[in-house]
Amino acid sequence: MGFIKRFNAHVPILVIGNISIGGNGKTPFALWLVNYLQNIGLKVAVISRGYGSNAPHYPYEVTTSSSVLEAGDEPFLLHSRLQCPVVIGPDRQASCEYIKREYNVDLIISDDGLQHYKMNRAVEFCIVDSTRGFGNGCLLPAGPLRELPSRLRSVDLVVTNGIGAPCNYQLESTGIYRVGSGEKCESYPDMGIAVSAIGNPARFEKSLSELGIDIIETAHFRDHHAYQNGDFDRFGHTAVFMTEKDAVKCKSFALENWYYLRVDAQPSKMLIERLLNILKKKEIYHGL
Repeated sequence: MGFIKRFNAHVPILVIGNISIGGNGKTPFALWLVNYLQNIGLKVAVISRGYGSNAPHYPYEVTTSSSVLEAGDEPFLLHSRLQCPVVIGPDRQASCEYIKREYNVDLIISDDGLQHYKMNRAVEFCIVDSTRGFGNGCLLPAGPLRELPSRLRSVDLVVTNGIGAPCNYQLESTGIYRVGSGEKCESYPDMGIAVSAIGNPARFEKSLSELGIDIIETAHFRDHHAYQNGDFDRFGHTAVFMTEKDAVKCKSFALENWYYLRVDAQPSKMLIERLLNILKKKEIYHGL
């Protein structure tokens, strides 16, 4: 409405967000998108609010010497999987200015921030979970929505996590890894406890079952929960399976039989085509 002045970054900002809370599969899409953009020759940086972080200052660049407590679980995971700058802080403008000083990039990916209207953006991606949709259709606190579904008419691309729409990606299990060492396992127990602190644990647990793992118990913690060793005392020496986002918070005290499931986004052909068309239309990418 013009009450607050919007800022423009020195390069285009691509926002990945959603209109509903928790567990939409935004992080796997961000991981895929950054890798894809790098593969077509674009130099990318990532900014995030850094929910749950406790950095010594902001903006804060996540590096190999950062701890998950400083960075927050999702930014720490993004940095560990991506070969690009990851900067966190509640002031997105300050994060963009930090990137401008320190790096030569073609664009910035904003992990979340769809509702951060102070930040001007070139492209908006809205992730929608194909299974949960928009819940009861009500705004918070009566329902799960940050904004009404009519908001989707103004975004550049609605991306469905799961089947049900042609412009989609599906989460594919790409291996079981040890939490402590990070090595991929050729073999692992066929039963154990599923532990998670994510928005939608049902999809994670279904993926474990599809791999032939018998879940003998589940333990659900609040999203972004800061794990402590004592959280696992009651499980004894039973095998534990968790998500990659959970694993980064447990690496320092993990037992040998703690594992995490890695998943990667597999985009549809239409999603890639629509993405390229948008990038060309916005003059972010001109192709070969």
